[in-house]
Amino acid sequence: MAAGYRAEEEYDYLFKVVLIGDSGVGKSNLLSRFARDEFSLETRSTIGVEFATKTVQVDDKLVKAQIWDTAGQERYRAITSAYYRGAVGALVVYDVTRRVTFENAERWLRELRDHTDANIVVMLVGNKADLRHLRAVSPEDAAAFAERHGTFSMETSALDATNVDRAFSEVLRHIYHVVSRNALDIGEDPAAPPRGKTIDVGAAKDEVSPVNAGGCCSA
Repeated sequence: MAAGYRAEEEYDYLFKVVLIGDSGVGKSNLLSRFARDEFSLETRSTIGVEFATKTVQVDDKLVKAQIWDTAGQERYRAITSAYYRGAVGALVVYDVTRRVTFENAERWLRELRDHTDANIVVMLVGNKADLRHLRAVSPEDAAAFAERHGTFSMETSALDATNVDRAFSEVLRHIYHVVSRNALDIGEDPAAPPRGKTIDVGAAKDEVSPVNAGGCCSA
């Protein structure tokens, strides 16, 4: 039986991560590539919100990622804003071939931080990196944005799977380290937080630092 249909799935942590960004940047294909290793050229704009889950290993723990794909079209923003609640990680996605989607990332990041803890783990993701001949955003621009806003950055291609698993795994790994630090600070066992407990990343600001242009996560 497929893992998604198990009545009980073993995991140590459950983290909610949201995908945000303009319509058409490839959020749904990033989600399907990460969760199911699938890609569709016929993907239509997401209406409302959808999510998928995937369990991955971080250090020696099993982390279940609940990835929410929020619609990028303006007319749905009032609906999707509620889905930021409870998120401890986010991928702010832009299309490397469309400069305007990169410029709008600042607005998306501002909206994200208006609805979540200020220390949410954020990855700026430049998708469609396989379209090198159409590039409109340089890796240096993305690295400067990440440094300026205290996020990480990476380029991906949902089409050929480049860096997709790595981008999600980096976000989950940093969330895990923040949560482990919080648990140790208050004397809890970091291996087994109660299920259903809200994970607050706010107490460990110093645990998440931005990468620079030469860091591991820059494109």
